[in-house]
Amino acid sequence: MRRTLLVAALAVALGAIVYYGRPPTIAPAQTLPKPAPTVPTAKLPDKDFTHPPEKPHSVTDLFFTFDQLEHWYRVPGEYTYRLTGDQYGFDALSFIISETHPGAGPGLHTHDTEEAHVLLEGSIEYRIGDKTFTVQAPYVARVPAGVPHTFINTGNKPFNLIAVFASKHPVTKRIGPNPLIPTGQNKEVRSEPIP
Repeated sequence: MRRTLLVAALAVALGAIVYYGRPPTIAPAQTLPKPAPTVPTAKLPDKDFTHPPEKPHSVTDLFFTFDQLEHWYRVPGEYTYRLTGDQYGFDALSFIISETHPGAGPGLHTHDTEEAHVLLEGSIEYRIGDKTFTVQAPYVARVPAGVPHTFINTGNKPFNLIAVFASKHPVTKRIGPNPLIPTGQNKEVRSEPIP
């Protein structure tokens, strides 16, 4: 009986080797899918804007779509979505999610609470306090409460950064323009706190 099972297992194994060892069949060129057409990159806005949420939400919801979040754009190329925790049912968390284009980043600012940045792809040059350094994703960065900070996308394509705050309503104070962005491209001049 064992010999029969062993011979059967060997036959199956040899059959698989013979079957899978054959060269692959190549489809004729006319049946291969055509590459997708390239879509030109849209021009970035040349003026800042701020928009309230487009759709309503409830603090009892268990998830939120980006059209339920406040969103804004800052020249020279940063779109952001804000989820202020107390407006969305969080007891001790808030978030900002960015789409930061090459050469762009926020103005120099502080928060009244600590902050963590999560980036899965891309490269950033940071200024946190008196330190300037470049980091390649994936990483988590720590920004202490009250420390002036900013960053710039040093890569060649946009990235999405997630900022996490240990507060249901963090206060942001704008200090001035981003010192990492070349003069003339940076238009961040506000100094008032963001609610």
